[in-house]
Amino acid sequence: MPVLAEVTAPAAHAQSANVITQIIDAFGLNWSSFIGQVVNFCIVAYVLWRFAFKPVLATLDERQKKIADGLRYAEETKARLDSAQQEITDALKKSQVEAAAIIEQARKAAKEVAERETGAATARANELITKAQQAIELEKQKMLAEARTEIARLVIATTQRVLAKELNDADRSRYNEAATRELTSV
Repeated sequence: MPVLAEVTAPAAHAQSANVITQIIDAFGLNWSSFIGQVVNFCIVAYVLWRFAFKPVLATLDERQKKIADGLRYAEETKARLDSAQQEITDALKKSQVEAAAIIEQARKAAKEVAERETGAATARANELITKAQQAIELEKQKMLAEARTEIARLVIATTQRVLAKELNDADRSRYNEAATRELTSV
């Protein structure tokens, strides 16, 4: 059997070469034009690669790079925006705390001013009351002095009228002097 396999192998090989030759003949393959077409294809492929695909690929790479840069810039901008918003939020919170402290200080200052002014007004009122009481006391003393003087004058006048009818001049002057001494001692 091995001998048969050796004899059939070259025959099978010759048969397959024969089939290839038949296919080449059936399609009308001309080796010189085939090689020319392969060379033309290679030249066209090289020209297309060199002047069409390579610039297009370079443009695509450049666009992809720009897109990547744009995305990176957008992310950086977003990060900066988030940071700025956080800073603004922190600044607002700080401002609110400071405003509350300022308002509290203003309230305390207003309360102190109100207390101070109330105390000053009370002191002024007490001072006015004291001055008014002193003025009233002076007026009272003045009126009492005037009343004493008037009473003394009336007493003297009345006594003179009563005594003028019944007493002589010496007795009258003695009574007048005694009444004057009595009134001045009071």
